[in-house]
Amino acid sequence: MPMMISTQSLLTIFLVFLRLGLTSFGGPTAHLGYFRDEFVIRRKWLNDAQYADTVALCQFLPGPASSQVGMAIGYYCGGYKGALVAWLGFTFPSAIILISFALGFDHLQSMQLTGILHGLKIIAVAVVIQALWGMTKTLCPDATRITLMSLSTFMMLMLPSLWTQLVVIIVAGILGTLIFRSSQSTEKQQVSTANSRHIGFTGLILFFGLLIALPVLSFTFSNPALAIFDAFYRTGALVFGGGHVVLPLLNTQVVATGWIEQNTFLAGYSLAQAVPGPLFTFAGFLGASMPHMITPWLGGILCIVAIFSPSFFLLIGILPFWQSIRDLAWMIAALKGINAAVVGLLLAALYQPIWTNSIYTSKDFSLALLALLALMVWRLPVWLVVFLGGLFGWWLM
Repeated sequence: MPMMISTQSLLTIFLVFLRLGLTSFGGPTAHLGYFRDEFVIRRKWLNDAQYADTVALCQFLPGPASSQVGMAIGYYCGGYKGALVAWLGFTFPSAIILISFALGFDHLQSMQLTGILHGLKIIAVAVVIQALWGMTKTLCPDATRITLMSLSTFMMLMLPSLWTQLVVIIVAGILGTLIFRSSQSTEKQQVSTANSRHIGFTGLILFFGLLIALPVLSFTFSNPALAIFDAFYRTGALVFGGGHVVLPLLNTQVVATGWIEQNTFLAGYSLAQAVPGPLFTFAGFLGASMPHMITPWLGGILCIVAIFSPSFFLLIGILPFWQSIRDLAWMIAALKGINAAVVGLLLAALYQPIWTNSIYTSKDFSLALLALLALMVWRLPVWLVVFLGGLFGWWLM
């Protein structure tokens, strides 16, 4: 029997998520812990069964899982407006910080602070290795999925392009249905939603319609803002695994196209680890770093809206059908293959562009190793490691 969810005012939803957006350090996995503590344990807006089912849904979808969980909780408690204000509250702090940093990035470079920026790039190496380690243990627990991961890495390094990424994900999904389908078992935990299937279909039409129409419009009309929105919307729609997995897709979209320099990209990515809230607000930094194409503040906001829009449309579209979809063995099996493949894509991104553009000397390697120890052995918070990495980078230069 579906269970009721506590209804809340939009202001309450916004303020609670704003506080989480200001204090939730540590990345997507940590965010899920913060959310459970806040909404299940402390406020009792939903129970553990409802929360677990929501997390299962959001891990099934492409896009930023923790932000999608936040949107879903906002939706349960306040409808579509609740989903929107939950996203605004959780996203706003890190978006403002990263866009502001992008606006001052050239000034930092002119102040002879290249050592700090280089230190931030080195820290990105350690952060991605830590993410890879955790994702490999969770998503590649057996020889079959480790093999899928390795083949994905091989293909991406041999044929680096957006099309390779898409083909790898599709093929991995097909292989997953063939290999893992017979081993599926699911636990059924229902979440009650008032969402109609009619509105769900509208969300799905918007999701797929924009995914198809934007590339056509971008090709037809030579408009920088349209091209940027298309690139970031496509990234948000196609990135499975969320968090750090967005790195190779964004790199292909903005660095390979010449929109942003590699050094700027990596420095911004490292800074994104040090701020609370969703990692996908890194898109705001990128959008504000293209003044030759679009006004910085407008670019930052446009990229954030573009990269999060697929998550909103897809979540609203899938919620009415989730109880049926989650029990399809072939769908869950496909996701196992896809998850293994995206770990491989992230491993390829660790080497190119992160490692090749950050580790030049033995000092660089030593700092990366020290940062890795700080994160994985001493368990220092990411924001502190990023801060210390910038200081060490300045000192080494």
